[in-house]
Amino acid sequence: MAKKSTGIKLIIVESPTKAKTISKFLGKGYKVLSSFGHVRDLPTSTMGIDIEHGFTPKYVIPKKATKVVAELRAAAKAADEIYFATDEDREGEAISWHLRELLKVKEGKVKRITFHEITKEAIEHALKTPRDLDLRMVDAQQARRVLDRLVGYELSPFLWRKVARGLSAGRVQSVVVRLIVEREREVLAFKAEEYWSIEAAFAPLSVIPSEVEGSVFQAKLHSKDGATLDKMAIGSEKDAKAILKALDKAAYAIETVDKKKTKRSPAAPFTTSTLQQDGNNKLGFSAKQTMMLAQQLYEGVELGEEGSVGLITYMRTDSVNLAEKFREEAAEFIKKEHPNSVSAEARVYKTKSKGAQEAHEAIRPTSAWRTPESVAQYLDDRQNKLYELVWRRAVASQMADAEIETTSATIATGTPYRFRATGSIVASPGFMSVYQTDMKENLLPPLNEGDALEAKSIEPKQHFTEPPPRYSEAALVKALEERGIGRPSTYAPTISTVVDRGYVEKEERRLKPTELAILVNDLLLEHFATVVDYDFTAKMEDTLDAVAEGAEEWVPVIKAFYGPFHANLEVKEKELSKKEITETATDQVCEKCGKPMIIKFGRFGKFYACSGYPECKTTKPFDEKDKAAQDAAQEQAVGEVCETCGAPMMVKRGRFGAFLSCSKYPECKYTKQIKKLTGAKCPKCKEGDVIEKRSRKGRNFYACSRYPDCDFAMWSKPTGELCPKSGDLLVFAKDHKIACSNKECDFIKDAPQKEE
Repeated sequence: MAKKSTGIKLIIVESPTKAKTISKFLGKGYKVLSSFGHVRDLPTSTMGIDIEHGFTPKYVIPKKATKVVAELRAAAKAADEIYFATDEDREGEAISWHLRELLKVKEGKVKRITFHEITKEAIEHALKTPRDLDLRMVDAQQARRVLDRLVGYELSPFLWRKVARGLSAGRVQSVVVRLIVEREREVLAFKAEEYWSIEAAFAPLSVIPSEVEGSVFQAKLHSKDGATLDKMAIGSEKDAKAILKALDKAAYAIETVDKKKTKRSPAAPFTTSTLQQDGNNKLGFSAKQTMMLAQQLYEGVELGEEGSVGLITYMRTDSVNLAEKFREEAAEFIKKEHPNSVSAEARVYKTKSKGAQEAHEAIRPTSAWRTPESVAQYLDDRQNKLYELVWRRAVASQMADAEIETTSATIATGTPYRFRATGSIVASPGFMSVYQTDMKENLLPPLNEGDALEAKSIEPKQHFTEPPPRYSEAALVKALEERGIGRPSTYAPTISTVVDRGYVEKEERRLKPTELAILVNDLLLEHFATVVDYDFTAKMEDTLDAVAEGAEEWVPVIKAFYGPFHANLEVKEKELSKKEITETATDQVCEKCGKPMIIKFGRFGKFYACSGYPECKTTKPFDEKDKAAQDAAQEQAVGEVCETCGAPMMVKRGRFGAFLSCSKYPECKYTKQIKKLTGAKCPKCKEGDVIEKRSRKGRNFYACSRYPDCDFAMWSKPTGELCPKSGDLLVFAKDHKIACSNKECDFIKDAPQKEE
């Protein structure tokens, strides 16, 4: 007997927010449900891969998904048609495949639809043009999942046995750690070199008093005997003073004036990678935060009476292409709102990134007419900032070039030396009227060849070369993309993982490896070179792309990697001992039993321990910094009792250093933070001390010790001194400077040089 038609068309998406946004575009015959992400996955407690039989994954339904799966099965049974509307990337394709396997519906009943934006037009078009599941994309995702599981579930336990319990290793994660460790070693190996510059302030002698304002301009010593001086040409104070002596009776005049106009073109609209980079550089967001906010904007935000609206297109993409419809819409908007910045022709961008795949359009607003100002009231502060960034970049990409007028003046001195002054102004803003760049205008006064000049000041300035900076998240994302390691959609979770696992710390928004990261990296580099090899990891991404394109079968790819990897792991298991890796002999002796002390490496770094363990359990901090912190903590703990049970408090060490813990642990689990003083008094309440604290995201900040009674907090580290101009706290700023914490105060000075 044929099943009676219900007239219901079921659409399944991953997210409840996405489901809500799509529902508003559809009629009564449609029912939209969410799978709440993956409905099947590998088990967490076991490998979950049948290595002996073609690396077959053994998928299970996670406990949290059982209720959802039951609801989806019931809804699928009652529906006439089922549309899988998960994201159009490998992950989304895999979720749809898992849904099909679980729901066990007839072949012709299931349809796959995709779209790059959640708008009425896009949803209606998708429903009219369904397709079959792309099993090649499913295979590529499955290959990545199996590969990462094999590495993680075999290499991580090896690290537990040979280094410390709780450690993890990963195919991309470990390469990211290697990049950060190698940059740290560059920083530590760097030797600063001294160099000097000669900087002057000039004014035309012809200027009368009423015209003095704006007539003084800056110039730098540029050449000698016609040859340009490079940055290191003046190597010492002695050299600088010799030049000043040569200029002692110089006569200054404008020798040449060159003016030229250059054009600056707008950048392409955002891809996943460039959005993460600008989110970090311009807004201070982590890659994880940027992707979370982009997901919210894509899936839909409540816009008052308009309801839930998807504000941007799909945010996991390598493409810089824009739909013709958006280019036309943007052109109309620009013509109306910025008539002087209309591009002569539509701008079309081509993707240049290696292995570009995933979605087929750049990240852009779903409507050029939906300006940041028009939606600001409906978004929280972070959503608004990211939407504005996306909107401005996409609209600007269709605008005219900016024209920059540059003036360059050479200043003769009557000696072999010449100065150079340069000024730049925006002659025609073009796209820069919408999307701000890092260009700063520097206007020179009117200058003509032969004009005599007065030197208002000539000063030698000392400089030191600086080491390469530690990676910011933006710089790390760029490095990963350039090397072809991972894919942009994996960058955010990978960076988050290495921080969460204790391999990397954030210092002033820069990524610093822990001692643990250095030890594990060196171990993997010496004994598992393939796993952390940059070229191998990049080539594996190319191979996974080939699987997605149908040019490779995924099982042989996994087999070719796993055989040598597993064989090497078995050899290293026998060859290496934990003692050899984590212990170092010293000439110190134990104060309690007299046996030699050794340096051991634990989960939280190095420490001294008695070689007589377990009979003697004496330990002490490894370096003076730790010792000072622990001594201070011990002093603080003297006489301090647990606020929960009244037992004495004691000092313990954890992932983030020393802390106070109840001596009755584990019966009583009360802990207390050890205050890290900065030497500054709270400027708000005048009673508390400004102490160093750590945010949930692992970033250091500085706050009043009397919190919550006083809510003073700041990101910059105070020096402990007050500003001589405003009386506010002085803080450590960028480029080795000390600045006033009051943004309205312009006080700034060089930080003292560290002694070698």
